[in-house]
Amino acid sequence: MTSTTLEPEVQAPGPARRSLGTVLAVVGIPVFMVTLDNLVVTTALPVIKQDLGASLTDLQWFVNAYTLSFATLLLTASAIGDRLGRRRIFLAGLLLFTLASAACALATEPWMLIGARAIQGVGAAAVMPLSLTLLSAAVPASKRSAAIGIWGGISGLGVAVGPVVGGAVVDGLNWQWIFWLNVPIGLLALPFVARVLTESYGGSRRFDPLGLVLSAAGVLAVVWGVVHGADDGWTSGPVLGAMIGGVVLLAVFLVWESRSPAPMLPLRLFRIRAISAVNATSFTFSMGVFGAVFLLAQFFQVVQGYSPLESGLRTLPWTMAPMVVAPIAGLIVDRVGARVLIASGQALLAVALAWMALVTTVDVTYGSYVVPFALAGVGMGLTFAPTASVVMAAASEADRGVASGTSNTIREVGVAMGVAVLASVFASAGGYESPTRFVEGLVPAVWVGAAVVAVGAFVALLIPGPRRAR
Repeated sequence: MTSTTLEPEVQAPGPARRSLGTVLAVVGIPVFMVTLDNLVVTTALPVIKQDLGASLTDLQWFVNAYTLSFATLLLTASAIGDRLGRRRIFLAGLLLFTLASAACALATEPWMLIGARAIQGVGAAAVMPLSLTLLSAAVPASKRSAAIGIWGGISGLGVAVGPVVGGAVVDGLNWQWIFWLNVPIGLLALPFVARVLTESYGGSRRFDPLGLVLSAAGVLAVVWGVVHGADDGWTSGPVLGAMIGGVVLLAVFLVWESRSPAPMLPLRLFRIRAISAVNATSFTFSMGVFGAVFLLAQFFQVVQGYSPLESGLRTLPWTMAPMVVAPIAGLIVDRVGARVLIASGQALLAVALAWMALVTTVDVTYGSYVVPFALAGVGMGLTFAPTASVVMAAASEADRGVASGTSNTIREVGVAMGVAVLASVFASAGGYESPTRFVEGLVPAVWVGAAVVAVGAFVALLIPGPRRAR
């Protein structure tokens, strides 16, 4: 990495003159859009499956095409933003996301929707990490934790209410409108962002195209192998070759990053205990929770016959809690410590998922889910803001852009791996043939999700306490 650095604070006075609420709105609206689209399709999947004639593999790629392109380009988008201007790339990403949303709505074949979702992810990759960097530069240090807490609540809300919004739109209109809604919001947000935010730059870093290709190909190969393993056989040539090839590519990627003068993923960041521990926790959190959500969001429709809206409304104890808990966590993280909040959140999530696995049967009543859904929502709320606060506090000013991109990359890879792994467990034990078969696949998959999150709860204990976090 070159040593030339333009201090973000030089650019901060413009946005700092705006109220905190205005700055949060201009970064929060795009963030809400891109996080919403992580899982907005989940309650619509049974309808899309029937309308487009999609297979279980297609359903996984409707989610993973977005998360993989999102994850692959986060670090590259951060580097481009640091060099060419964060606001400029933020606006470009928002425009691309908006146009790709229209393409998703116009899709008439599974491959068309998968391709448009991948392009959506490219735009989202420019929005997500730069929003946090722009926000951190636009507010004084004394308000940064509170601002990040609200940012975490917005991003957490987007992820959490995705199934509800998707269900409501599909029930009232059709599944295409879950994407059409992004278009007017995005077009209205573009001039708002351009007017409120001023340009800022980070360290002038060279790009790492080889690192991008190696990491993208490695992750894609591993996820492809996991997605197709249940149907094609884990020892079949294509599946085994993809997984082995993916692992080799990722190993080569790590070797290259350790020697590259301008690495896409600076491995020195992982020598900071706070960053390495919180990133490991973010990966297990995303893998366990969102892999389970992918299947649980379909349970009420496939097994119990509810409409998409009725299904989405039944997740509200889970989805609404982060909106309340995440901002509170952001306000108290400096006093309580991120380790306590994150470890407690992961423990609550592990208990909640295990509880859901225990009570799930074909004829289970909704009341059996209310308490574990609420526990899961509190756990998510305790996770979003503190993880971002740890990364922003532990990284140097020059490294905040790449540190934010790294954290978001790891989380999104976790989402993709979670959907792939838990869907494979589901396919190995059950299927969509009947409610009984769906439950037979769902229960072991949720147990796997609970175990993964439980590992994350123990890893979170390695996060330094408040006095040693820097």
